[in-house]
Amino acid sequence: MTQFDVFNGDADGICALHQLRLAEPADDAVLITGIKRDIELLGRVDAAAGDRVTVLDVSLDRNRTDLQRLLAAGARVFYVDHHYAGDIPAHAALETLIDTAPDSCTSLLVDAHLQGRYRAWAVAAAFGDNLHERARLAAEPLGVGARGLETLQALGTYINYNGYGTALDDLFFHPAELYRRLRPYADPFRFVAEDEAYRILADGYAGDMDRARAVAPERATPHGAIYVLPDTHWARRVSGVFANELAREHPARAHALLTRRPQGGYVVSVRAPLQRQDGADALCRRFPTGGGRKAAAGINNLPEDRFDAFAAAFVDGFR
Repeated sequence: MTQFDVFNGDADGICALHQLRLAEPADDAVLITGIKRDIELLGRVDAAAGDRVTVLDVSLDRNRTDLQRLLAAGARVFYVDHHYAGDIPAHAALETLIDTAPDSCTSLLVDAHLQGRYRAWAVAAAFGDNLHERARLAAEPLGVGARGLETLQALGTYINYNGYGTALDDLFFHPAELYRRLRPYADPFRFVAEDEAYRILADGYAGDMDRARAVAPERATPHGAIYVLPDTHWARRVSGVFANELAREHPARAHALLTRRPQGGYVVSVRAPLQRQDGADALCRRFPTGGGRKAAAGINNLPEDRFDAFAAAFVDGFR
């Protein structure tokens, strides 16, 4: 029997898997992941009858065909996610924990499944997914104090930041490598204190965010702002976390960050206003390669000649 662990390369996917494997170790599992936007991951799984597949933080709707292929082959699948799923197949070998509420994330679903055994990692992931209020509520039983919350917020933000980019060479760490570096640590505060990866990500984040904050919006209305970032490694790394920061600073306003791709066109990150947390996924699904969740979504490749159409749809969708 082979165990396949399939997970998004952001904080939510990595921390969800980390919690599960602290509770149920599977050191020889085959790890399948990639950059944050690399979500059609089940196509890489070649599972047979008796194999087990754990899928974390990638849309079931975007992986439907391969999920059905794996189930037909006799694999058992445990699927946990908070993105748009569409119709969930009914199958005896499929177990799902799916909640698309805007204040949900995969790590919090895993935390509930594990009855809070590794709650601090779920809190870090929720901060990374820009769910700050939910993160603080989840952290209350931990009693870590204001300083501890700041550390968990920074940790989740940095892990999430590492997942952005249009290719793996944009990242400081391959997501599978970063997960392996977390694996020895049941206590996230020990990871922060002992592993050099934390300091590398902290320094990279600080420098990239300084550059991003110097960029003025391309278009702005009282209800939304569109930013265009250049075709550089730092811009591709920072797009999602910068969008999260803008959303927190202007909670009544929607935001779109368009980062130029080396091959032309844009990678798009959209954040709905925090005060209503709805509409980002619907907007992005109107364009090919678009998807996500209600509060935060994206488009992997928006052609340059579709910029005006996207801008018009953005303004119309967030009035």
